[in-house]
Amino acid sequence: MPEKTKILVADDESRMRKLVNDFLSKKGYTIIEAADGAEALDKFFDTKDISLVITDVMMPKMDGWQVLKEIREYSKVPVIMLTAKGEERDELQGFDLGADEYISKPFSPKILVARVEALLRRSSSEGEEKLELGGIILDQAAHAVKIDGQNIELSFKEFELLHYFMTNNGIALSREKILNNVWDYDYFGDARTIDTHVKKLRSKMGEKGDCIKTIWGMGYKFEA
Repeated sequence: MPEKTKILVADDESRMRKLVNDFLSKKGYTIIEAADGAEALDKFFDTKDISLVITDVMMPKMDGWQVLKEIREYSKVPVIMLTAKGEERDELQGFDLGADEYISKPFSPKILVARVEALLRRSSSEGEEKLELGGIILDQAAHAVKIDGQNIELSFKEFELLHYFMTNNGIALSREKILNNVWDYDYFGDARTIDTHVKKLRSKMGEKGDCIKTIWGMGYKFEA
């Protein structure tokens, strides 16, 4: 990764910001810190080219959900949510708002670094690739999807998921395989993540959502 890759870290605990900063700085990233949600947004919009955002959920002035919501109005930058609660509804709310990753505290800094690197690798993997199947056009370079000529707005992860499905048209894919390829690490068999994303992807695709078939007890198959 180039040294100038900027990561915004928002957390009201200075100890936590320092921990994240120490580990990511060692990898050559430039870290921009914010102590609350309002400061996080100010810094996000004042700083050019932030490549990734790591934000705590519980923060004063503005919580992480609100930060995520505001950022998503303008940007598809990858966002990792940090939270002390491992509640399922929180996690699903995060994905619903367009979070890319969800890490519960306490976490291993190595895991955080691995997820940051995986997300940055994916968001920068350029390719002039255009995939076209059954009226669906996915343009990797432009990060755009058209269905029957209409643009559809997908989050970063939904785009990745659709890309993976389309490149494996007609192939039955287990949830584990999808996690390892789209999320780049093992979620230890947590399938809710995929199911939530597939549900959202299907609804955004309208009638074409039927191309994503559920294979009960296993995973999914894309058939255009």
